[in-house]
Amino acid sequence: MPESTGSNIEVAHHLSKHQGPSGIRGHEILEIAEAIVLAMVAITTAWSGYQAALWTGHQAELYGRSTKLRIQSEGVSVANNQERLYNAATVVEWLKAEAHGDKKLSQIFERRLLPEYRASFKAWKATDPLNNPDAPAGPQLMKESPDAKTKEAARLNEQASQAFEQGDMARQHSDDYVRVTVTLATILLLTAVGQRFKVHRVRIGLALVAALLLCVPLFRILTLPRG
Repeated sequence: MPESTGSNIEVAHHLSKHQGPSGIRGHEILEIAEAIVLAMVAITTAWSGYQAALWTGHQAELYGRSTKLRIQSEGVSVANNQERLYNAATVVEWLKAEAHGDKKLSQIFERRLLPEYRASFKAWKATDPLNNPDAPAGPQLMKESPDAKTKEAARLNEQASQAFEQGDMARQHSDDYVRVTVTLATILLLTAVGQRFKVHRVRIGLALVAALLLCVPLFRILTLPRG
């Protein structure tokens, strides 16, 4: 019996010599894998945060540009309306002077029309508005009537709408990168928790889950637009 016991001890000692390095090697591989995951998480988190900040800046810039263009459009529209009112009032006074036969006064009012409205006024005047019931109600209804400022206001308004839509897209991209950062934080938590476990299988399981989850933010970062 003593000989049998001694031989079992020798066998166990022999087996432990062969299993020891394998266990240590597996532990080292696991630590290397965790270190790789943590490094990738750190780099990806930094890149995701950088892109989120860039898109946030683009969003603010585009919203500001949209507001500026909208103000410019309103300014052009207001100026256009004021000019129309001025010319309409001048035409009314010209009609009064013409109706009273005061040619000198009517010429004065005609000269006071803004230069860009004179072509449409002359075309309207040629229709004999005082005697022709079919004549247009005013120079603004003539095809010669200037609409450059109306088109300019519409163009600025369209650009403002486009800039605002681009700002919305920039905000969406920023939110996407923030969501990626949140996912990376979850992966970091799983890796950190896994390192606290002494049970080898649990630690391996958590490391595998963290590695699989890491594929999601990596794919998102590769497919999302860059600022």
